[in-house]
Amino acid sequence: MTAASVPAAALDEALAQIGPLDAEAMAAARARLDALTKPPGSLGRLEDLAIWLAGVSGRARAAVDRPAIIVAAADHGVTAQGVSAYPADVTAQMVANFVAGGAAINALARSVGASVTVVDVGVASSVAASVGVASGASLVDARVRGGTADMTLGPAMSRAEALAAIEAGMTVAARAIRDGADMIGLGEMGIGNTTAASAITAVLTGAAADEVTGRGTGIDEAARRRKVAVIERAIAVNQPDPADPIGVLAAVGGLEIAALVGVIAATASARVPVVLDGFITGAAALVATRLQPAIAPRLLAAHRSVEPGHAVILDALALRPVLELDLRLGEGTGAALAIGLLDAACRVRDEMATFESAGVSREADERS
Repeated sequence: MTAASVPAAALDEALAQIGPLDAEAMAAARARLDALTKPPGSLGRLEDLAIWLAGVSGRARAAVDRPAIIVAAADHGVTAQGVSAYPADVTAQMVANFVAGGAAINALARSVGASVTVVDVGVASSVAASVGVASGASLVDARVRGGTADMTLGPAMSRAEALAAIEAGMTVAARAIRDGADMIGLGEMGIGNTTAASAITAVLTGAAADEVTGRGTGIDEAARRRKVAVIERAIAVNQPDPADPIGVLAAVGGLEIAALVGVIAATASARVPVVLDGFITGAAALVATRLQPAIAPRLLAAHRSVEPGHAVILDALALRPVLELDLRLGEGTGAALAIGLLDAACRVRDEMATFESAGVSREADERS
């Protein structure tokens, strides 16, 4: 048995367990919502969220009591090509900030009662030894390698390394679910990862690199054009096959993106809702759904990033975001905000009175 065959087998098993949404649970959730003291459907997408939760979980009154946010972190060798406004050292510094509780994701996670777990699958410099006891997030050391290689010179990583990162994500997600997580939001950290996400999106959707490449950390237009050229060169050098999602991930992806593919697969197979954040988590979702199309309806798009490639991904996945806030930070910030809406949907479902219990008359044609 090869080193890569163990995670591949675990991934295949998880993917095989993913089926369609539970129609019976969705019908029961819809009936409950229609019985509440309001015109049917008058709470719009808030009602849709409650019905979606039922379909994913198989329970008409699924709860959002213990949400968890998993942030995967890794570095990218392609930063040597000057694709980011920030140095690669920022990845390790921000992981330390997450663990200390000082980042945007920490503040937003606290606002919705979500735990935060940071998974180091490939930060170039070690952070675990210097951080100390976590006060804002727990830190999991699952390093596969110290960042990817420069994808303009060859594959970002080997296929075995991509599978190992996927397995790391699956392991962390499974542990969170065993510990009681009933919803998992995705986040990421990795200087240079919008370049990898753009490359993945271009290959898997067939879109031009220019169409799916934005300004990432805030580069100017001249730098964005150089970034497009870097992506085009990486695709030309590696010639990834769109029919082989793992191969695409290994050729032009990132270790944190691979870990998020694993988080998605394990969470979806456990019938736990998955809340995507922005562009990078969307790229992971694109890979995951190419491996198992039944995953797509089990995903919630928290928001639409200002990164142009994110809109292309959402269209490819047929996902409509619940928020439009011009976010582009990552970290899982949009996912945390969407978890608040999901909690609100559950409260409407569970805490509103029904027409019968409140003694309120229904619409005239129903009374007649």
